[in-house]
Amino acid sequence: MKTLVYCLSLLTASGWGQPLPKDEGYRGIWYYNQPSKDEFKYKYSGGFATYPQQHAPIAIYSKEANKTFFCYGGTVKGRQELLHMVSYYDHAAGKVPRPTILLNKQTEDAHDNPTISIDSAGHIWIFSSSHGTVRPSFIHRSRKPYSVDEFELVSTTNFSYTQPWYFPGGGFLFLHTRYRGTTARDTRSGRALFSSASADGLQWTPPREVAFIHLGSYQISWPWKNKLGTAFDVHPPPLGLNERTNLYYMETADLGRTWKTADGRSVELPLAEETNAALVRDYHSEKLLVYLKDLNYDAEGRPVIVYLTSRGYEPGPKNGPRILMVARWTGKQWRYSKMGETDHNYDHGSLYIEGARWRFIGPTGAGPQPYGTGGELEEWVSSDNGATWKRTRALTAGSRFNHTYVRRPLNAHPDFYALWADGDAFAESESRLYFANRKGEVFRLPAVMKADYERPERVRARKE
Repeated sequence: MKTLVYCLSLLTASGWGQPLPKDEGYRGIWYYNQPSKDEFKYKYSGGFATYPQQHAPIAIYSKEANKTFFCYGGTVKGRQELLHMVSYYDHAAGKVPRPTILLNKQTEDAHDNPTISIDSAGHIWIFSSSHGTVRPSFIHRSRKPYSVDEFELVSTTNFSYTQPWYFPGGGFLFLHTRYRGTTARDTRSGRALFSSASADGLQWTPPREVAFIHLGSYQISWPWKNKLGTAFDVHPPPLGLNERTNLYYMETADLGRTWKTADGRSVELPLAEETNAALVRDYHSEKLLVYLKDLNYDAEGRPVIVYLTSRGYEPGPKNGPRILMVARWTGKQWRYSKMGETDHNYDHGSLYIEGARWRFIGPTGAGPQPYGTGGELEEWVSSDNGATWKRTRALTAGSRFNHTYVRRPLNAHPDFYALWADGDAFAESESRLYFANRKGEVFRLPAVMKADYERPERVRARKE
């Protein structure tokens, strides 16, 4: 209730329809999870403004506005207290405004970070997640098209790990997680995958359970034309999410009413057994953990999944090698290839497929906090449809902090190609936000702004 009151106080501080407050600049939330009680400090930690990969999209390029709108987890100056921030990059001007403070989530938990969507009328939608059921979740809509100055509260409810996708002519398909075992009627506990649809974002279909296997799943999703695909794992007992494994995939072309496998076989929902029609590869039997990174599609609309395999959830060299893998559907079968290796399970990056050129951008380089979350950003390229990969260049070097959670905007524009944050992986620190263009040039968003609109600072020249 405290969160709701604060959220509404921001919306009503100057009366309904009045502009929301702006921050003085771009600051990201720093977050940690599960102390490891060794030299690696935490299971994962760092600058998590763009965390987690199960939240998508967090940035969208609008051709109509010629802007890339984005949201992220900010923080109150001087302490770690999560603010839901909304802003944009103006491609014509090459500038960003002071970011809008949508709400204070009254937590330091970056699992509550927001996601974004844009409807056909140009309204900006923000889906404010919650980590479990102890805090409410919200849906907001901008009062004006292509504007982040004023928002109205559409719904107060509860959901986690949000993935709202808008399909012109159809409406929203909202993939998300709901925590089971929180009511007297729940006979099992864990993270269940759900979907809901809406033509206008105001009236939604009742949440439909998509999958609840063992202790639950994490999923990543991405659209291609009129279909949406999802790749997910399973959390087997007794460790649950710390023993996440297996690789699953399925897709829908009718806003979640029906689902099919990559080869067109129907999938009956909800999925409840570990071995089911959507299973791509049984890593459980191989005794390997699976950490999902990104999902994209080739020119023919065939799914390509990037994920990492490791031998354990604890950080450090003992659970290596941590291998970045690519699973690609050829139209007849799934093929697997190794991209490279990295030093942390939570080194997350993004996959870009542009014709014959496939590239992955992620923190695979040794960073200033080795074996901590993130690192230096590197680009990997494949020219043979993902069969082989080559590390082509570093986007960052000599950094003070590790770079984390590189995110691909929907409809990514070449000038705003990837968005991420940095932070100390072993100790609480400031966190700054960055983006890169397709040429590999890196820019830092201004932490303190002297004007209402400023150009981001270029921080590293491109190297081929």
